[in-house]
Amino acid sequence: MTRYPRDLTGYGAHPPAANWPGGAKIAVQVVLNYEEGGENNILHGDPASEAFLSEITGAAPWPGQRHFNMESLYEYGSRAGFWRLHRLMAGLPVTVYGVATALARAPEQVAAMQAAGWEIASHGLKWIEHKDMPEDVERAQMAEAIRLHTEVTGAAPRGWYTGRCSNNTVRLAAETGQFAYIADSYADDLPYWARFGRRDQLIVPYTMDCNDMRFAIQAGFTNGDQFESYLRDSFDMLYAEGATGAPKMLSIGLHCRLMGRPGRAAALARVIDYMTSHDGVWFATRLEIAEHWMQEHPPVAQTAPSEMDRKAFVGTFGGVFEHSPWIAEGAHALELGPTHDTAQGVHSALVRVFRSASDEQCLGVLNAHPDLAGKLAAAGKLTAESTAEQAGAGLDHLTDEERETFQALNTQYVARHGFPFIIAVKDNDKASILAAFQRRIDNDRATEFTEACRQVERIAELRLIEKLGK
Repeated sequence: MTRYPRDLTGYGAHPPAANWPGGAKIAVQVVLNYEEGGENNILHGDPASEAFLSEITGAAPWPGQRHFNMESLYEYGSRAGFWRLHRLMAGLPVTVYGVATALARAPEQVAAMQAAGWEIASHGLKWIEHKDMPEDVERAQMAEAIRLHTEVTGAAPRGWYTGRCSNNTVRLAAETGQFAYIADSYADDLPYWARFGRRDQLIVPYTMDCNDMRFAIQAGFTNGDQFESYLRDSFDMLYAEGATGAPKMLSIGLHCRLMGRPGRAAALARVIDYMTSHDGVWFATRLEIAEHWMQEHPPVAQTAPSEMDRKAFVGTFGGVFEHSPWIAEGAHALELGPTHDTAQGVHSALVRVFRSASDEQCLGVLNAHPDLAGKLAAAGKLTAESTAEQAGAGLDHLTDEERETFQALNTQYVARHGFPFIIAVKDNDKASILAAFQRRIDNDRATEFTEACRQVERIAELRLIEKLGK
């Protein structure tokens, strides 16, 4: 049994209704990353200087040395950039991603954040790379980040974002039980729940595109107009989707040393003016969004199909293809994962097994289906699924004449093709079923075998939607 851990489906074609407060068409969430004083530096016990997200193109770490230019660029963020952005956004509900050691070195900035009513989430202990960090070391640093954050700000963080994370980061953060949300994901425009062991953890995704980091990379923004244009386009698209009944969240990521520069801050000011000029815009902290989502869309306690053992999976889905549990057995052995935990996902796995089966095996599935309005139906010996399906199409209330017609057609059809007439009755009514019966009965066997298999797959799909919803 192989399980693939990534969820490549998410909400799919049917995202949940966000129900933002006041019927807002969009939630706008601004993050200010506070990293200055927490970056790589031998003064902080790191092996080399910082090389990430600065004005220095192609910067490289200097092992064992301080990098004066890099340090001063970061210092611009704390000395000037922060205060410019604070003046610009003091009236907005901003979330700060605060590196704990940086916050400890910034008493005046922390006081200003708190005076503005900004949420201060944790951005880890230090602004360093975690991809190669041993799990026990990262766990210990996470615990120290929470402790130091609490000591410096007076309250434990409710949100977490590492950024330069490892494959263990989100799980380790969830295991603390500390956080209302974790933001180390870029996978959606809406919050979503993830499961870690027995814990449901809310993920409030962040952004790399609506992010001033693109001023510090080669494939990024070179002037404020580009940043402004991109954010306006992003806002307009999401606002339009919200106006049609599918509100989303726009995340905007800022850095003191980058967006705090005058030429960039001017563009941010124009963007904020543009967004605030619209009705139905909810500016919120990430914590406010998380708390809203918990209330509107709490986690649903259920065992996902990809997490079921073989016995439970076959017990649940073994009857989807009529009297053919071997199909569910084969599906359970495939590479399943979160992306299969929907009606379409399970259906995809089941039909792969059915389609790869021999003609003889497929014929067995066809022959497992009962005649429509036949003797088994009259005797009450259909499966519960078939009974409900035939009743839904009115086949349980036939006149004597209609019953005789169906039985005569059943006999002719089986004699001609060697298997019963099969149609997804949920897609039809009594009249359309009868018309299809009369239209298909004279097909050649190969054509009708293909059509019958297609109908079997459709019946399975409808049964799965009944079980799991869309």
